[in-house]
Amino acid sequence: MSDVVGTWQVALSDGIHKVEFEHGTTSGKRVIRIDGKETLRRDWLFKLVGKEPFKIGKHQCTINIDAISGFAYEYTLDVDGKPLEKFSENRSKISRTWTLSLDGVDYRVVLEKDTLDVWVNGQRIEANAEFTEDGTETAFDIAGHAAILKAVSTGYRRQGINHVLFVDGNEIPIAKE
Repeated sequence: MSDVVGTWQVALSDGIHKVEFEHGTTSGKRVIRIDGKETLRRDWLFKLVGKEPFKIGKHQCTINIDAISGFAYEYTLDVDGKPLEKFSENRSKISRTWTLSLDGVDYRVVLEKDTLDVWVNGQRIEANAEFTEDGTETAFDIAGHAAILKAVSTGYRRQGINHVLFVDGNEIPIAKE
């Protein structure tokens, strides 16, 4: 019997990771799975509340276990010291994500705006960036399809730069994650 009490989706540059947490409230058992792979197991713990640290790639994560009343517990996930919701909100400010399907295969393209790294389906790829009159164009390949990531100034300081992805000349809308 599974005691899964919490499931979270963590969107990172290398993909969306599913975190599952099992908590045996009688035995204190704790199990953490990332993308279906068990990464931590503690079978007997007398302390039923506390924190369980682990990593997803280079990101430090913590599952917080708090008693709310009697034998009821609340489970929250922190990523890099921030609640998941705040981490995701900050992440959306420093990255852009597009999802598309080419030749029946789904792709997820992520631009890290702070490093200008481009990721395709969890793999950092080599891309050639060139300055243009309007901004920059970064050219790369997705399974034999020409992709261009254009960075163009909005002309407004508060709005910054628009990032637009074109694949085979077609604009790809930004994904909602």
